Amino acid sequence: MSPADSVRASRHFDQELQELRELLLRMASRSEEQVRDALTAVKRRDAQAAQHSIERDREIDALELDIEERAIALLARRQPMATDLRTLVSTLKISNDLERVGDHAVNIAQCAKRLAEAVPLPNLSELDRMADVSTEMLRDAIAAFIDRDADLARDVCRRDDQVDRYNDSVFRVMLAEMSRNPNAIVAALQMMLVARNLERIADLATNLGEDVIYIVEAKTVKHHAEEIGSDQEEEGDYDQ
Repeated sequence: MSPADSVRASRHFDQELQELRELLLRMASRSEEQVRDALTAVKRRDAQAAQHSIERDREIDALELDIEERAIALLARRQPMATDLRTLVSTLKISNDLERVGDHAVNIAQCAKRLAEAVPLPNLSELDRMADVSTEMLRDAIAAFIDRDADLARDVCRRDDQVDRYNDSVFRVMLAEMSRNPNAIVAALQMMLVARNLERIADLATNLGEDVIYIVEAKTVKHHAEEIGSDQEEEGDYDQ
C-alpha cells in the first residue's frame, strides 16, 4: 500500500469509527428517554404512556444489531490496535448494556400498566430518590463516554452503593405496607419490581463507567470496585 493509500485508509477508518460512535450515542439517548418515559408512566399510573415506552424498545434493539454488525466488520477488516481496539471492544459491550437498559425500562413500563389498575399507594420518596440517582448515573455514564471523562466515570461507579441502599429501603417499606394493608399487595409488589429494575439500570450504568475507564486509561476496574476510589486499578493488556 502506498503512503497515499495508507492515509486514505486511515481517514476512512476514522470516519467509520465516528459513524459507529454516533450510532452508539443515538442508542444511549433513546435508552435514557425510554427509562424516563417508563418512570413517568409509573408516577402517573398512565397505561398509555407505559405502552408508548414499551414500543420504543424496538428501535433500541435495531440500533444494537446495527452497531454490532458494524463493529465486528471493523474488527475483522481493520484489525485495530491500542485505543481503537479498546474502543471497538467497549462499543460492543456498551451497546449490549444499553439494550439491557431498554429491557429494564420495558419491565418498569409493564409495572406501570399493572399499577394503573391497582390500589393507590402513598407517595414513596425512597423510590423517587432511587429513580433520580439511577437516571443520573445513566446520564453521567453517557456523558463520560462522550467526553472521555474517566473521573466522571469513576464517580458514576461510586454511586451504585447508594442505589442499593435505596432498593433495600423500598423493599422494607413495601413489606410493611403489605402487612398493614393486604389490599395493597399487588401495588406494593409492582413497586418492588420497579425498584429492582432501577437497581439493575444503575448496575448497567456502572458497567458503562467501567468501560469508559478502560477506553481512556487502558485500566480494568471491573470486579475491583474497592479500587475505583484509590486509583489502584489493574493495568490493561494494551498500551494507549
